[in-house]
Parts: sequence; structure tokens; C-alpha cells
Amino acid sequence: MIITRLLLCFTLISGALQAQHLTTAAERYFNIIRRNLETSADSMPAEKYSFRLTPGQMTFAEWLNHATQRNYTDCAMLKSEPVPEGEQKAATLKDKAEVAKALKDSFAYCAEALKATDDQKVTSSDKVSNAFLHIVVHNNEIYGNIVGYLRVSGIVPPSTAARANQSKKD
Repeated sequence: MIITRLLLCFTLISGALQAQHLTTAAERYFNIIRRNLETSADSMPAEKYSFRLTPGQMTFAEWLNHATQRNYTDCAMLKSEPVPEGEQKAATLKDKAEVAKALKDSFAYCAEALKATDDQKVTSSDKVSNAFLHIVVHNNEIYGNIVGYLRVSGIVPPSTAARANQSKKD
């Protein structure tokens, strides 16, 4: 009986300690993918924003707009508020300056949401948990898609450039 209680207590304490680090870990990965996508938006020349790798794929701008829209949708869920107007407007943007600004604004909105989110909030419902995870996972998927657009355009993707810079320092 005592061993069972000790194991139960250990499991609960261990789970609580791990859950405490949920938002901290997600914020770390969020900052990495944010930097990669924002740098990608800045690196791609304006004339390549309408570029498609193949006819059936989204343009470079459409990929970034998609990230913007999901950022607003997911982070509004974290903030428990209606989705901002920027989500609807993003679908129509084509110009590099507009697309890049909208993307950066959506990441700033998410950064605010993450700072105001704690582990208890994240685990409060399936919808909130999914929105929380989606901010990092979905943006990584988008980045994975646009890396091809960058490489075909002769641009070293930000994540590759960061690793190369880190190797030079070591």
C-alpha cells in the first residue's frame, strides 16, 4: 500500500514537472520556426513571391499567407478571443512587403499569446492543446515546403545558414 502511494505520488510529481516545461519548450521551438519563416520571407526576392515549384502547388506568397492565417486562428484560440481580421485579409495578399509584414504581425500576435499561456491553459481542452502544438508543427511543415522554393531560387534556407554559421564558431 505504501509503495503504491509512493509510486502514485512520484508519477504525479513527475508529470507535473514535465508539464511545467511544456510552454517553455514550445516557445523555444516557436522562436526558431518564427525566425526561419520571417527570414525566408525577407530573403526571397519580390518577383519570386508568385513562383510555384510545380503548377499544382501554392505560390511562395500563398504558403506564407497560409502560415499567417493559421497563426491567427491558433493563437486566437490560445488567447480565448475571436480570430483577428488579419486572418481574412492574409488570403488576398500577393506583394512581398504586405505578405512579409502580415506574417511578422501574426508571429508577434502568437508571441503575445504564448507569453500569456501557461501549462494549465494548454491542457485545458483538446482544442487549446491542438492549437498550441499546431503553432510549431504547422509552421515547420510550411517551412519544409518553402525550403524547396528558396533552394531553386539560389537562396540558402535560414536553418541551413544558421547551422553553417554555428559550425564556423565551433
